[in-house]
Amino acid sequence: MEPSEGLLVARGEVDLLLLPHMANRHGLVAGATGTGKTVTLQVLAEAFSGIGVPVFAADIKGDLSGMSQAGGGNPKVDARVEQLKLAPWEPTPSPVMFWDVFGEQGHPLRTTVSEVGPLLLARMLGLNDVQEAVLAVTFRVADDNELLLLDLKDLRAMLKYVADNADDIGSEYGLVSAASVGAIQRSILALEEQGGQAFFGEPALDLFDFMQTDGNGRGYVNLLAADRLMTSPRVYSTMLLWLLSELFEQLPEAGDLPKPKLVFFFDEAHLLFDEAQPALLEKIEQVVRLIRSKGVGVYFVTQNPVDIPDTVLGQLGNKVQHALRAFTPREQKAVKAMSETFRPNPELDVESAVTDLGVGEALLSLLEEDGSPSIVQRALVVPPHGRIGAITPEQRQQVVAASLVAGHYEQVVDRESAEEVLAARAQAAVAAAEQAAAAAAAAAGGEATTRPAPRPESSAPRPAQRKAPSTGRTRESMAEAVGKSVLRAAGSQVGRSIARGILGSLTRR
Repeated sequence: MEPSEGLLVARGEVDLLLLPHMANRHGLVAGATGTGKTVTLQVLAEAFSGIGVPVFAADIKGDLSGMSQAGGGNPKVDARVEQLKLAPWEPTPSPVMFWDVFGEQGHPLRTTVSEVGPLLLARMLGLNDVQEAVLAVTFRVADDNELLLLDLKDLRAMLKYVADNADDIGSEYGLVSAASVGAIQRSILALEEQGGQAFFGEPALDLFDFMQTDGNGRGYVNLLAADRLMTSPRVYSTMLLWLLSELFEQLPEAGDLPKPKLVFFFDEAHLLFDEAQPALLEKIEQVVRLIRSKGVGVYFVTQNPVDIPDTVLGQLGNKVQHALRAFTPREQKAVKAMSETFRPNPELDVESAVTDLGVGEALLSLLEEDGSPSIVQRALVVPPHGRIGAITPEQRQQVVAASLVAGHYEQVVDRESAEEVLAARAQAAVAAAEQAAAAAAAAAGGEATTRPAPRPESSAPRPAQRKAPSTGRTRESMAEAVGKSVLRAAGSQVGRSIARGILGSLTRR
């Protein structure tokens, strides 16, 4: 299919086409559980892939993996093809790359602590405002001392360094309390127990590996295994937000394109906004608004449009609304609010229709040529060309082994970073202190051998003599003093700043 042609999404009284040059105006796929959201996501991903647009999507239950295999043999698909008069309808697989933070169901997906930055890391760790400020100070001290924060071990070492030097650091960067540092350390421990340490390290993800096409010009569909990630919703949503922000930072301005460079599906999108602070919501809205100019389309997938803040919902031009439930007053209120987000159709009662939709049926409003939303239409979503449902572990491993990046991300790299540098500095400080103490002791011994002999005793009474201080205590005090001096000198070195993610840079604008 040529990019200038519309992508067939659904068919009712008319064909509902998604225009490729309007696809980066973002979109929404909503509906209650079991109404067909996942299949609609697969249909959209296959359509974008077919015109050469790479796709990223989180695979919550593993169902999207089926698009790596050709469909066929599904009675429900065959019935829908006949009902919509879509024949011929060729079963076709899509080129897929599997990713997994834990490295079990796909290529490992990692980044560094520095790239995530203090704002997103604070959300991932569930820190309060005071603890977030201490974390920001820790990042700044690491920057000024040329200390790379690559993994959680580095962050732990850096927090200990900040706590040990709180007085000196506080005079320049602001007060750092031991209680706050301890709370952050406990949050890191909780994150590690959830497997979060697998997300931090090297080799870090090169986002341009997401933006690949195969030999036939079809865009790769990048699927992130998210079944384990969903047990830590805050980690899941923060990681996807980091991916979005990195795309915004790394991609150049593109303007209006005939088709997007990449389409990003954010499944379970309500998790992104749960308990989000106003400052973070503002940055999310800013990224969604501005990333369009980088040629990226963002599609939020959630149960109800009211899960999305109005400032973000207003940026979503292409909407597919599956059935909603309205059994309680709260659900009825949500249905009413949803109906008001569509451009009215005089011949369709949206509020009533959305509760009557069958599986695979939806209300759609897609952007027209001039960028205005079409009037809402009721239609059946077309079936996908790939298999519906999960594939076997053996089939998944075959796809992973044949991938363009097979073997690259599987090899863990552990280069010198904050933990190693701080340990080396501490050892050097101890060695220097011991050497200085030994030199002082030697000098004291030489002075004793050259001291003149005492005068002969006289019969006059001598004044009381004070007891000489212990030589061992003198050595200990001097070692402590020299050690502290060396550590302060090491802590005052100024170096280059470490590059971080877009949300970190946006806060400085």
